[in-house]
Amino acid sequence: MCETRPHGRFRLHGSQALVRASIGIFVAAGVFLLQPDASATEGALGRPVAGTSVLSSAGIVPPEPMTLFSLQQVYLDGSIGGNRQVPVAGTTSLGIEAKVAFTLASVLRVWGSRGGWSLASGVTLPYVWTEARATFAAGGLNRANGDRASSLFDMYFTPVLAGYHFSQTDHIALSFNFWAPTGHYDPNVLANASLNNWTFVPQIAYTKLLPEHGLEFDAVLGLQFYTRNTATNYQNAPLMTLDLMGLKKFANGLGVGLVMGTVQQLGRDSGPLADRLNGFIGRDFTLGPILTFDTKIGGKHLLSASLRWVPSIASTNRLKSTGTVQASATLSF
Repeated sequence: MCETRPHGRFRLHGSQALVRASIGIFVAAGVFLLQPDASATEGALGRPVAGTSVLSSAGIVPPEPMTLFSLQQVYLDGSIGGNRQVPVAGTTSLGIEAKVAFTLASVLRVWGSRGGWSLASGVTLPYVWTEARATFAAGGLNRANGDRASSLFDMYFTPVLAGYHFSQTDHIALSFNFWAPTGHYDPNVLANASLNNWTFVPQIAYTKLLPEHGLEFDAVLGLQFYTRNTATNYQNAPLMTLDLMGLKKFANGLGVGLVMGTVQQLGRDSGPLADRLNGFIGRDFTLGPILTFDTKIGGKHLLSASLRWVPSIASTNRLKSTGTVQASATLSF
């Protein structure tokens, strides 16, 4: 919960409330997950995975200065059937299968409150393991090919994250984020540790609290703008992402809820391959449960953890997953 201060400022109090705000900051910063052999819908996934960007208190940024450390693990196993052509590795394949495991280590510094806005900035260092397999048509025959990659992925930066408290129960967080192409990229392989482009991600997160019922509702809306992949001459269209979550919190620190997510492509991809595939417009929708837990470590360090499973319900020109699993933990100092 929050208590009111002059000039519209708020101060979070109570260990559990501050824990939930801490984990929510990382979501407000927009730590999306990615597919390492693709961009936007090149390779059939791009950077975001529907249903992974929203956590508890996504719209709350605490006004007190603090440092937050977060660790996330995501596993995705998805595919597109062989009846569809997919732009990948500088050519088109007859379907694709991919397994991706991401480990994301993040640090976020909350600078404090100025003019009623709570300010923060952070950085994420991702490590990826991926295995991709695709079928290509050659000489009238179908030929299967597979690759693996395991390395540091493109880094993610949040130079500006600003939170505002409209009331004790309504909070919003605005952020500007970007991915830098710091990982190794080879246009001739299926599995890569980079998408080989810059991606700019403005984002807004909102949290609504109903403390008398132990209920919480969170929403994260983002846009993703990609530069051209100069190695394949593939230009990804912008993506819109929207993740929603309803959560029931209990006095013992446990929480249970439901997550819904969607990725919608805004316009057509462009470039020689994209033009052959009529823009390769993609969209995705996921739905699944989430469990959360908040506690204190050593009486003063606040820990928040969560576990979710969000399978694809409907998917077009994107990898359809039988169940993306995401585990996360945040510790504040």
